[in-house]
Amino acid sequence: MSKNTDTDPPPIEDAMEAFELALQDRNLEHYSLKLYVSGMSPKSQRAIDNARKICEEHLHGRFDLEIIDIYQQPIFAKEGQIIAAPTLVKELPKPLRKFIGDLSKTDQILAGLNLTRKK
Repeated sequence: MSKNTDTDPPPIEDAMEAFELALQDRNLEHYSLKLYVSGMSPKSQRAIDNARKICEEHLHGRFDLEIIDIYQQPIFAKEGQIIAAPTLVKELPKPLRKFIGDLSKTDQILAGLNLTRKK
């Protein structure tokens, strides 16, 4: 009978349990998002509404959403390397992701955020 050493892989049951726990932890990750808009144009307002809706429906209680008007604060566009507005930036969890547009293509945004649509 062989003894289990530190270099032996964990039993399959332990690996599956660890994987399931990792998935649960991922579902609890906190999201840090910044939405860059340019003034209060209809497209900017749609992006704000869509970002809030996505966050409330899919990240309820697990997000910070900062809305930055680059028309009033252009320095933030330069610092954030924003080339178009509206742009949603996911800073956390890593990796950093940017989404340009009014965020109306919810399925694409959810895929980019590594979230799945609620059924």
